[in-house]
Amino acid sequence: MEKDRVKQIIQSHKLIPVNYNGKPVYINQIDEQKEVARVFPLDNLNSEYDVEISNLHEF
Repeated sequence: MEKDRVKQIIQSHKLIPVNYNGKPVYINQIDEQKEVARVFPLDNLNSEYDVEISNLHEF
């Protein structure tokens, strides 16, 4: 996914479906310098981790 699109999704007031490794995730924040996003899976809201932006896919 493009960095600008990740920023748009974060700023949106809608829940936009995004997958990471085939699982739906919520994007919490972005680190533009490292090109990673902090996400958590929708089925486990207590598990937050950083992923490369390029591995996120909108569906």
